[in-house]
Amino acid sequence: MDEWTLKIRAMDTQNVSEARTEGTCPADDEQCLKLEKAAIKIQSWWRGNMVRRKLLHAALRAWVIQCWWRSMQAKMLEQRRRLALRLYTCQEWAVVKVQAQVRMWQARRRFLQARQAACIIQSHWRWHASQTRGLIQGRYEVKASRLELDIEILMT
Repeated sequence: MDEWTLKIRAMDTQNVSEARTEGTCPADDEQCLKLEKAAIKIQSWWRGNMVRRKLLHAALRAWVIQCWWRSMQAKMLEQRRRLALRLYTCQEWAVVKVQAQVRMWQARRRFLQARQAACIIQSHWRWHASQTRGLIQGRYEVKASRLELDIEILMT
């Protein structure tokens, strides 16, 4: 067989090519060639349609997969964002709690210092008030190892 016949058979133009090679073509050679060309055009059109259809289906499948992947990425990004927000709020609460504890400790320390100062002032005031009432007046001094006491009792 010649190359031309192989090409025709490869394109599934069996009826036309068989009629031509056997010499039983109902019309003349020109008409057979026109039929072959028409058959080739129809087959190429059909194959083109099939290829385009397959490409369209592949593109649609790829589009579906891409949409799914983008939605999964958005979900993962939202999860990461929520986790980061939760971590941030936990850290902020920890900072607030530590600051509250430090402020409470400082306030308590100031309160204890003020209470101690008030106690000292009260004791001095009470001592002064008892000294100036006129009932008992005196003074005392502590020297090295002994207490020297000088008490004077006045009756009014």
